Amino acid sequence: MNDTHNSKLTPFARDLRKTMTKEERKLWYEFFRKLPCKVHRQFVIGNYIVDFFCASANLIVELDGSQHYEDKAVIYDKARDDFLSSLGYTVLRYSNYQIHREFETVKQDIWNHIFR
Repeated sequence: MNDTHNSKLTPFARDLRKTMTKEERKLWYEFFRKLPCKVHRQFVIGNYIVDFFCASANLIVELDGSQHYEDKAVIYDKARDDFLSSLGYTVLRYSNYQIHREFETVKQDIWNHIFR
């Protein structure tokens, strides 16, 4: 499942699970925890920590705050997504705005990707 795991990131991922953003908490507690499949929070894949990972669907869900729209971050996220895609994963990205204003649409989109 995760052949390219950087174990040095595991303690950092554990800390991130304890300090989720309010958008991550909302998606976790109001959606992912209720699904009939396993979803991991702050999961290490390669040299990256992904926000949410559903192995059964080869799906990664990322939530993007405002920092993700800066030039360097856009380039970094593109390289990251390309790497994750090369491993066979689908990467879905949603903005914090979408979590706050379009939550039902976000949930439905994720559901459609998991249970196609």
